[in-house]
Amino acid sequence: MTLKELNFFYKLSDNPQVTQVAQELGISQSAISLAIKSLEKKLDEQLFDRVGKKLILNERGRFFKEKTISHYLALKDTQNIFQTNKLAGNIKIASSKTISNYLMPDIYYHFLSKYSDVKFDISTLNSTKIVQNILESNLDVGLIEIDINHSNLIKEKLCDDELIIVTSDKNAPKEAFIDTITKKWILRETGSGTKEIFINKLGKYALNLEVFMQLQDFEEIKTVVLDNKDTITAISKLALKKELEDKKLFQIKLKNLDFKRELYIVYHKDKSKNLLFNTFIEFLKDKFNR
Repeated sequence: MTLKELNFFYKLSDNPQVTQVAQELGISQSAISLAIKSLEKKLDEQLFDRVGKKLILNERGRFFKEKTISHYLALKDTQNIFQTNKLAGNIKIASSKTISNYLMPDIYYHFLSKYSDVKFDISTLNSTKIVQNILESNLDVGLIEIDINHSNLIKEKLCDDELIIVTSDKNAPKEAFIDTITKKWILRETGSGTKEIFINKLGKYALNLEVFMQLQDFEEIKTVVLDNKDTITAISKLALKKELEDKKLFQIKLKNLDFKRELYIVYHKDKSKNLLFNTFIEFLKDKFNR
């Protein structure tokens, strides 16, 4: 059934004069007759009694109207839904753990406060899984920590970040060569942007790095490092602000090495860029660059 067929049906149910309905709609009588016949054929029911030039709603037609009118009106409303609110929708987004835990909560809050008809379907995944989901069109937007290039991926810079080396041992040197550190390394799991950046930046030194433990969550890593002075980790500076200020964790700068990186927005190159999508992307860029 088409909305046009249903529209003719409801018009005729209120006014059996085909000529008058045709004039009101600005179409021919034959167009209305053909549409009604098509509707009746699809339902395998006669909805009108043909009395002269009138189409009189019969008992089956009255029953059909009673059961369908509310759904028809709801469908008609949906024709106008995007005309009345171009910034309504449900955005599927995933962020890597650094971004999700320490940057995005306030951004989600402020965007939803400004655009009340928007909903977020939020996931926290490592950067590799986010890229995979974007390429499979399971996500609208991804926020990642790794620099990746793919022919089907659009990547835009969000902001700068830096990984730092920290320990809870306040007597640890403030600066050291990587191969002189004897503490136990506690790192993120394979696939995380944090670990990938760290290992890539280490280059040849990564071959001799002995990783004591790998964990999925920053808070788990911080708990281990805080409770054990013989441990050390590489973690985003964004995740350590409070611990550094409270002097519970202490940075060790590595000689001749730095772990500066960029955070990125990614989305599929074939993603439709409607007003809602573009507004959200620009909102993210603005918030990250302040």
